Amino acid sequence: MKRSIRLFTISALAAGVAACGGGGSGSGSTGTVSFGVTDAPATDLSNVTIAFTELRLKPENGDWIEFSVDGFEQINLLDLQGGLTEPLITDEEVPAGNYTELRLIIDTQNSFVKKESTADAQYTLAVPSGEQSGLKLKGDFLVAADTTTNFTIDFDVRKSIVDPQGNALADFMLKPSLRLVNNLEVGSISGQVDYAQINSMRGVEDTEDALADCQYEGSVYVYEGVDVTPTDLNVNNEEGNPLMVVPVEADPDSVFYNYTAAFLPAGDYTIAYSCQEDDNEQDDAIEFEGEQNVTVVANETTEAETIPLQ
Repeated sequence: MKRSIRLFTISALAAGVAACGGGGSGSGSTGTVSFGVTDAPATDLSNVTIAFTELRLKPENGDWIEFSVDGFEQINLLDLQGGLTEPLITDEEVPAGNYTELRLIIDTQNSFVKKESTADAQYTLAVPSGEQSGLKLKGDFLVAADTTTNFTIDFDVRKSIVDPQGNALADFMLKPSLRLVNNLEVGSISGQVDYAQINSMRGVEDTEDALADCQYEGSVYVYEGVDVTPTDLNVNNEEGNPLMVVPVEADPDSVFYNYTAAFLPAGDYTIAYSCQEDDNEQDDAIEFEGEQNVTVVANETTEAETIPLQ
C-alpha cells in the first residue's frame, strides 16, 4: 500500500509527524525533544555551509519557544550524508501536545557554497528572510508527555540550491526543500552499482536505440510508491519529482560504487539509476537503469539489488 511521505516546504503545508509512545498532553505535562539535521547528497557542490543560529517551535495553543543553536553555528551539510546527522538541540524539555510549525533562523553572512568544478571557489548564498522569520516548516507534529522524541530535518541540498539568474542578492539562492521525520519511523536503502559495466555498454551500439554515454558516475533516484516511472529532478515541477537523488561513491574494496538513501519513512519506494547530468532547474531527458521496487522498514536498512539488474 502506498504511504504518504511527510514533506515540509516553504510553500506548502504537509501531513504531521506523530511521536510514538508516551502518555497524554494534559495541562502542565511535558515531553523531551531533540532535533538534528541531515542532507540528501548533491553533485558538483563540495561545500554547503549553513550558519544556524536559532530553532523555534510553535505549540498549537501557546507562544513560540526559542532555542539558541550553541556550538553548531556553521554546519557543512555535505558532511551529513548517508545517514549522518548533526544535532541542533538535544534533550530539551517542552510542553507536551501538538505543534504546528518549526523555524530555523539563519546567519546569511556566514553561509556559503563551494563548487568542485571551480576548484572549491567560495560563493555567497542568499537565504530570503533567513535572519528574520527563518526557514518555515509548517505542519503538525506531536510531543507526547513523559517521552523523549527525536526528529531529523532532512535538508535536501540538491533541491535547495538554485542559480538566481542575475539576482543581485547573492551568487546562489537557498530555496529550501525540507522534510521532518520521526527517527523511530524511518529506515534506509543501501545498494551497489557496477558503474564500469554500465559505462562499457553505453555509446558503443551503432543503432537508434544506443544508450547515451555516462557523463559522471551517476546517482540513484528514489521515488515514493511502487512501479513509479522515473523522471528527472526539476524543482520547478510541483509533481513527479524524486524524493531524493543520491550520488554513488566508489567502494575502495571493490569495483562497485555504493549508495545509501537514509531517513526514509517506512513504506514502498521505486529506485532507479542514471549516469546522465541532471539540471535541477530544467527538464532533462535522461536515461535510467536498474529500476526496482524496495520496501523500507523502520529502523532497518534494506539492501537493493545490484545495478544493472542481472
